[in-house]
Amino acid sequence: MSEIPPSLLGFTTYLLSRTGRTARSRLAARLAERDMKPWHMAVLSALADFGPHAQRELASRLGIDRSDMVKIVDDLAIAGLVERARDTADRRRVTVTSSPAGRTVLADLQAEALGVQRELLAPLSTAEQAQLAALLRRVHAHVHVHEEGQGPGPSASSG
Repeated sequence: MSEIPPSLLGFTTYLLSRTGRTARSRLAARLAERDMKPWHMAVLSALADFGPHAQRELASRLGIDRSDMVKIVDDLAIAGLVERARDTADRRRVTVTSSPAGRTVLADLQAEALGVQRELLAPLSTAEQAQLAALLRRVHAHVHVHEEGQGPGPSASSG
């Protein structure tokens, strides 16, 4: 691995980016062992947390392009992890629901994600891990509010 310029290590945003990329790569590798991808896990998580969704609303909630969502839901439906149904009032509307198998697979995927998290956060104590999680939730909430245009704030390109 090449040496990172010390001046970059002074930027928290750089460290977040590099660490996030590593975390995503490791999680993707673990999920690939189960023929799954991070977006599959995201869809199953959203359905478990929020219940059945219209496919286009699910795409919007997760920030996934609608055409990509069709492929993700197709993959999950073929695997028997979700069920789709057309709305009788609006035939263009497709509702997606997690199946019992989908909920079981989600529990397995979450266990894999926790394993990756344990590996990445191993240098931190339990208290430090909790503190990091709390701080990241605050930053995420702040960024999310500004991305949604719900308040004034720095542009996405700052920092």
